[in-house]
Amino acid sequence: MVRLISTMSESDLPEQLRIRREKRESLLSRGIAPYPVSVNRTASLKEIRERFKDLATDSPSGVIESVAGRIIFKRDTGKLCFATLREGDGTELQAMFSLDKVGEAVLESWKSDIDLGDIVSVTGEVITSKRGELSILANSYQIASKALRPLPNEHNPLNEETRVRQRYVDLIVRPEARVNARIRPKVLKSVRQTFDKYDFIEVETPMLQVMHGGAAARPFKTFSNAYDMDLYLRIAPELFLKRCVVGGIEKVFEINRNFRNEGADSSHSPEFAMLEMYWAYGDWQNMKSLTQEIIQNAALAIFGSHKAQHHDGRISDLGGNWRELDFYTAISEAAGLTVTPATSRQELVKIAEKAGLKVDPAWINGKLAEEIFEHFYSGKLNTPTFVMGFPVDTSPLVREHRSVKGIAEKWDLYIDGFELATGYSELVDPVIQRDRLIEQAKLGAKGDLEAMQVDEDFLRAMEHGMPPMGGVGMGIDRLLMALTGLGIRETILFPLVKPEEN
Repeated sequence: MVRLISTMSESDLPEQLRIRREKRESLLSRGIAPYPVSVNRTASLKEIRERFKDLATDSPSGVIESVAGRIIFKRDTGKLCFATLREGDGTELQAMFSLDKVGEAVLESWKSDIDLGDIVSVTGEVITSKRGELSILANSYQIASKALRPLPNEHNPLNEETRVRQRYVDLIVRPEARVNARIRPKVLKSVRQTFDKYDFIEVETPMLQVMHGGAAARPFKTFSNAYDMDLYLRIAPELFLKRCVVGGIEKVFEINRNFRNEGADSSHSPEFAMLEMYWAYGDWQNMKSLTQEIIQNAALAIFGSHKAQHHDGRISDLGGNWRELDFYTAISEAAGLTVTPATSRQELVKIAEKAGLKVDPAWINGKLAEEIFEHFYSGKLNTPTFVMGFPVDTSPLVREHRSVKGIAEKWDLYIDGFELATGYSELVDPVIQRDRLIEQAKLGAKGDLEAMQVDEDFLRAMEHGMPPMGGVGMGIDRLLMALTGLGIRETILFPLVKPEEN
């Protein structure tokens, strides 16, 4: 239920701050704590609604309860006052204050001391009103927290920027925000249940790393005073999770934060939640099936079916077996000529320039092919699609295709026009891996800020014997995007934003 919660404009705010602070001082002067250590609360609003849902209209229950909530509606009349209390999940309950029940002093203090946005405890009998509204007929109340700032109102809703900056207010006033905040833990619970089905083990690996690796990304750099050395916020947990597999944790996953010092837009955030998983003796096909199952199970947990109901009313069907699209076949169809891993750089440049794509001279062939693909297909792969067989020279940690030269056993999963997950048959040959990382280091020496470094300890781990395996990386925030249709700043509870200008 949406109620009128205030009629304040921004110009009224300083005056309201003054008035509310004066009320705080008045409470203190009378020995009333505006922020007590505790208040009476014998049941939640949700519990009250469930227990007394069958109480007949205009009936007393004979049960006294103490409830607490934020006041989001308040109507003060002569001898009878009404308020709507709301708790964190959005459950609401009416409170009624009558002169004959609470007395003149309490009724007047309720009218004068209490404002919209205040959190209060109300004690009284559970009843239903003449209109059938479940209510607490108060015999007393206690302030739990005095709100010194007024809440926005439905006539002046929060804009997107304010919602992001003041998520605490967003959660109070907007039902969609409360729903979104509660979808994430349900999704994560479902993901973990799917992993539990296959006996995966969840681990935690370092956030601070001596060297960055596991992805092509620009890292954040910091400094450790204790060790007197530079450290990096991790861009991916891959190299440590693979160490786990070497050590015998053959089915392993991690859900945690990654940090990439790159741009931010509707699908990218410098700080984001990432799921990575590795399965010894699996390959890219096994990981494709597991990824589909994880996402479909998450949809089932939220919506009760594989049809995701987006915030704008659109339905995204995630059911069935998802289609596959060959990477080079897709480029060939879009360009109108045959493109293969053996296509020369000169030909790739011609295709790119004809399409209006500005070519960076530093791009290697595989990178150029990927940019061409992105140009043609960005925002267009809406139904779940596995794009199969990416260039091997842009995949330094991935096994080359077992039968097709020049491509890696790597797929990208696209849903709703954006990349959601990437899966691989992992490279486990330490000799080839060393050569690949040396090539990455050369690119780094030439100025490629996203190039990986030669991680000698990781190579040492591989030299102890790394079993064949499949791996997947999937953004949790993007998974929420696929399920809800929201942008990434809405799926992250507190996304990074620049400080407000004074």
